[in-house]
Amino acid sequence: MSRQIVLDTETTGLEPKLGHRIIEIGCVELINRKLTGRHYHQYINPEREIDEGAMAVHGITNEFVAAKPVFAAIVDEFREFIRGAELVIHNAPFDVGFMDNEFALLNQGLAATADICSVLDTLAMARNKHPGQKNNLDALCKRYGVDNSSRDLHGALLDAEILADVYLLMTGGQRTLALSESEESDGGGVKVETIQRLSSERQPLPIIMASDAELKLHEAKLQAIHKAAGQCIWLVDK
Repeated sequence: MSRQIVLDTETTGLEPKLGHRIIEIGCVELINRKLTGRHYHQYINPEREIDEGAMAVHGITNEFVAAKPVFAAIVDEFREFIRGAELVIHNAPFDVGFMDNEFALLNQGLAATADICSVLDTLAMARNKHPGQKNNLDALCKRYGVDNSSRDLHGALLDAEILADVYLLMTGGQRTLALSESEESDGGGVKVETIQRLSSERQPLPIIMASDAELKLHEAKLQAIHKAAGQCIWLVDK
């Protein structure tokens, strides 16, 4: 069984070495390239102020996280959810750096992320697949036809769901989506549970067929290759 966790975080700023902390974690589960509907989502009290620049990106305020649990209170359930999985993260060094910083701050001798999970960086994958192009999440959504219209602000769970769509398309397409009944959560965030994806109102991924004009241009291109090379393998059966 191949288990992957698509993960995203939101933070108080850009650099853990300057004391910045995680304020939101969002994860969705893939098993054998199928979205299961199981996820982990938690807001966190960072025990420090959120930079104004970061607040403009994700919209999470100091007042909102003030009553949320601190990282020490959620670390066990979070690590249990990701343990043994391959983490799929866009710009993985950023998120993993923050996660490892949070583990280290607890002074509990917790193993680093790479010691309990493998990590796949979809940004590095996209740069290799699309060199010289924009490869942020919005650009990839546009390239692969993923609806990100609800992404006015960054949010860890929504961004993880969108990244899951992008990753599956970028690596060969999405298979069956397994969904189950929602379960109630009694905590400050959405706990590990089997639920309907929160962004399920998004439209199915489109299948775009070539137009007649595009087919004619394609045929003309093949004929030009045939004329220049003496043979075009794509015209052998014509």
